[in-house]
Amino acid sequence: MDKYMLLFRTDSNVEDLYANMSPEEMEAELGKWNTWIGGIAAQGKFEGSEALQPTGKIVTGSKLVVSDGPYVESKEMVSGYLILKADSIEEAIELSQGCPIYDLEGIVEVRQIQVFG
Repeated sequence: MDKYMLLFRTDSNVEDLYANMSPEEMEAELGKWNTWIGGIAAQGKFEGSEALQPTGKIVTGSKLVVSDGPYVESKEMVSGYLILKADSIEEAIELSQGCPIYDLEGIVEVRQIQVFG
């Protein structure tokens, strides 16, 4: 069984939407995520998942220039990831299809994790 990373991409406006949710709305939204991830875990295919803060630092080039970013003003941002086990990329895609990010017109990028050695 191979490992796959699902990268969650959203429009930067979604961060504002989350920031303005009431506690009840946020609990309901997190419940959707917990249900979806719980379904993957129940199949023994869940490896781990984390949400990411909307800002950080970017290190670029051979001179290792450090700058602020990613910028919240940008159209699209990576908001989190999940690592799972699947027999094929098709199965990983199938497992991604219940992700609540699609309700907000988000994107899930499915990538196989490369194993060296």
